[in-house]
Amino acid sequence: MTEVLLGDYHVHSTFSDDAESSLSENLAAAASVGLREIRLTDHVRRSTTWVPEFVAAVVAEARDPSLTVLTGVEAKLLDVTGAVDVPPGLMAGIGGLDAVVIGDHQFPGTDGPWSPSHTRERLANGLAASDALDQLIVAGNRAMESTPHAQLAHWFSILPKVGLSEDLLGDDQLRAWAQTAARTGTIVEVNEKWGCPGPRAVRAAMAAGARVVASTDSHSADAVGRYERVAVIIGEARRDEDAGERP
Repeated sequence: MTEVLLGDYHVHSTFSDDAESSLSENLAAAASVGLREIRLTDHVRRSTTWVPEFVAAVVAEARDPSLTVLTGVEAKLLDVTGAVDVPPGLMAGIGGLDAVVIGDHQFPGTDGPWSPSHTRERLANGLAASDALDQLIVAGNRAMESTPHAQLAHWFSILPKVGLSEDLLGDDQLRAWAQTAARTGTIVEVNEKWGCPGPRAVRAAMAAGARVVASTDSHSADAVGRYERVAVIIGEARRDEDAGERP
């Protein structure tokens, strides 16, 4: 587990409008806590134009030679088709961008992203929880299949916001999700800020052979590489795996 915690795969800078630390401050923080890998990741949407500037700024930064520095942009999952809110033509692997980090910021609806309140209304008005969970799994799987070099950010964080829980996900649903991540090479991050995905989902990802990494989702340099919840989640998932439990 120690090796996993030597990386932080989701770190925001002032390129995101809700973060307070610069790229250089984040890199200095990563070096100070002994990280070996960091993914500098900032929020985009369809209208974003600064991605080339962001990548160039990362390349220009001085860094500790023992620290591997990767880049990413975080974009929200939009709907059940698996569409992701990225600028037209943006693709990881081109122009120095290493990953598209897909976040479940809203619920992937049949007609676009649903806010948590709208999703709760749908559930109250007859949408079965099992159908909603299927919708989320299908949307996520489609997004992974259509997004090269993807990483899942704080996956399943949307569920408590809409009154549901990871505990309601069936073994078959988790297995399909985990196998899609493994087959597409999608990275699954375990997120400190949101405390998800939980041990059961992480165990499914590990069992399927998907790559699991740690992230703080930090918006301030003083949080970079500092883990409590992630260590517990990964530790529990590994103990369950060693005990022979499989989703």
